[in-house]
Amino acid sequence: MASGGAELEKPPASFKSAVWEHFGFPVRYENGKRLVDKTATVCRHCGTRMAYEHGNTSSMASHLKRHHPGESGVKKKDAQQLLLPDAFKQCFPAGSDRAIAITKSIGVFIAADMRPYSVVENKGFKKMIKVLEPRYEIPSRTHFTTKIVSELYEEQKNIIVDELSKASSVALTTDGWTSRATESYVTVTAHYITAEWEMKSPVLQTRPIYESHTGTNLAQVLTGAVAEWKLERPKNNIPVTTDNAKNQVNAVKEAGLGPQIGCFAHVINLSSQRGLTVNKMDRLLGRIRKVVSFFHRSTTAAHVLKTKQEMLQLPTHKLIQDVPTRWNSTYDMLERYLEQQAAIFSALTDKALKKNIRDIVTLSDDDVKVAEEVLQVLKPLKMVTALLSTESAPSVSMVLPLKTKIIQSMAPSEEDSTITRDVKAAIKADLNCRYTDPPDLQNYLHRSTALDPRFKSLSHLDPALCQRTYSDLTTEIVGRLGTEEQEVKTI
Repeated sequence: MASGGAELEKPPASFKSAVWEHFGFPVRYENGKRLVDKTATVCRHCGTRMAYEHGNTSSMASHLKRHHPGESGVKKKDAQQLLLPDAFKQCFPAGSDRAIAITKSIGVFIAADMRPYSVVENKGFKKMIKVLEPRYEIPSRTHFTTKIVSELYEEQKNIIVDELSKASSVALTTDGWTSRATESYVTVTAHYITAEWEMKSPVLQTRPIYESHTGTNLAQVLTGAVAEWKLERPKNNIPVTTDNAKNQVNAVKEAGLGPQIGCFAHVINLSSQRGLTVNKMDRLLGRIRKVVSFFHRSTTAAHVLKTKQEMLQLPTHKLIQDVPTRWNSTYDMLERYLEQQAAIFSALTDKALKKNIRDIVTLSDDDVKVAEEVLQVLKPLKMVTALLSTESAPSVSMVLPLKTKIIQSMAPSEEDSTITRDVKAAIKADLNCRYTDPPDLQNYLHRSTALDPRFKSLSHLDPALCQRTYSDLTTEIVGRLGTEEQEVKTI
């Protein structure tokens, strides 16, 4: 490599003169092809270019004597040793296979690991790449922004579109969410089975929503996704799972998709919140939140609590502050409080904290009994939420059986306190009205459950409805088989 960084071609092994250790033929690239100019040579020390006639090395020898006298007498073996590091200083051409492969891998790293484009400018990242491959030069972040990641996206999109085109049925999930910068987005995910019977759930798109979240505006996002990803199915509807907000229900209807299925985990969240906000229960939780907040605000209080935990041989767990919109965080807060109630009481009565406590009241024995009862009431809902969160297979067949089981668990008991009865009644009342309308949705859920071997007895249904479900399902299957046979004959 010349001192300016240009790529040079080594002379053939038949060229015996020692001067060739200091000169090479210049290389250029045209249309991706590597071209060597053997009518000229370039000095590896200073980059001087000079004409070359085959076999004549006198001009090169003169150049060495005049400009690099310390090199002109170097023996061939020594010259090789001196020039060996140059091979590692010579950068790959940007269009070389090796450079392209490394650049693409960095693009995959950025996209797959959700890294910022600026990572390619970080000192640590540059140093790592330099150690791994000294001859590679990292392109600018703009190159990754405008070219590499965009190409990776199109490449992956084409693969998914091809798989979707071969899937007989597709279902969608929509999720509305807000970023830390308070920007609203809607994410659309597809669910389908490949020809190899592999379940896949790729995220198709995440789009910002600048307008109000009306059903019409959300419907445009859905119809746009269906068109862009070629999801139209003339013989099959596209079920869409959303949260249970009215605008989401209207969006699916306006987009001409369906059935719209409310997310069961979201339903459990709403029903549980309804139970936890009954008056007396809400006040009980309010007192617990004050205690938890006190230990979170004060480092002294947290230290005293930890000391008491160790003294009482309790786990040194921190108290959990719940998030109002997530019922399971309230469950976790309640469970942790009951686990640590002895340490909490001991800490709050410690002289180091007692003088700083205002408006903080520990739970009475009756309060603790109620809290323990309610925790047991909520336990099945917690288990169902965990099950739905970890389930990789479609869970639509589980909705009605699980709903029935939860409602059954809300039956009042003679031992229940008044608050516990109210919590159960509120949860049961909210769940009872879910997935009952429209009738087409209920029929869809019944058929889905019947196709799941775990629930094929349909024990949650009365015998007449069970028989009708299987009759409707048989008619649908026979009709589909007949249509497929007719299509085969036509072909």
